[in-house]
Amino acid sequence: MRSTLALSLLVSASVAQAALTITNPTSSSWWVAKSANTLAWTCQDSPSNQFTVLINSPTMASPLAIIAQENNFDCSKIITQDQASQPAGTGYTILLADPLNNTNVYATSDPFEIKALGSAYPSQVSSSASSGSGTASGSGSAASSTSTSTKKSGAVGAGVGVGGMGVVAGLVGLVFGLAAL
Repeated sequence: MRSTLALSLLVSASVAQAALTITNPTSSSWWVAKSANTLAWTCQDSPSNQFTVLINSPTMASPLAIIAQENNFDCSKIITQDQASQPAGTGYTILLADPLNNTNVYATSDPFEIKALGSAYPSQVSSSASSGSGTASGSGSAASSTSTSTKKSGAVGAGVGVGGMGVVAGLVGLVFGLAAL
C-alpha cells in the first residue's frame, strides 16, 4: 500500500513538472499593435509535441486561433501582424491548446497589454526557458540559459532555439549592412 502511494505521488509530481509555461508575453512584457511580436514558452517536458496558439481578451466572444499547429520544440515564434492584428488594449491572454480540442488548454499566459502602434517595446524581454534556447542581441551573441531580446526603433528581435541562431545571425548581418549604407 505504501509503495503504491509513493508511486502515485511520484507520477503526480512528474506530471506537474511537465507543465507548459508561456514566458512571453507577460504583464511586464507587452506586445505592440500591428507589429511583429515574440511568443515564447518552455519547451521541455511538454504534454504535447504540437499545440494550437490562440489569443483571447475580455472583449472577444471566444479565443481566436493565430497558429493552427505549432511545434513545441521551437520554443519561440514571431507573431506577425497578419497572424494577430488585435487593437491596443489590456487583458489579452495567449492560450496553448490541443490542436484537436481547443478547450483542452495546456498553458495560459499572464494577462498582457497590446500597446498602440509606434509604442516602444519593453527594453528587455526575458524568458525562463531552459537550456536549448539562445540569446539574440545586436551583437549576435549567444547564451545557453535564457532568451533575451532587445527591440529599438521598430527593429524586431526574438529569443530563438539553437537551430534558429543562423537565421538571427543572418538578419543581424543584414541590418548592420543596411545601416552602413
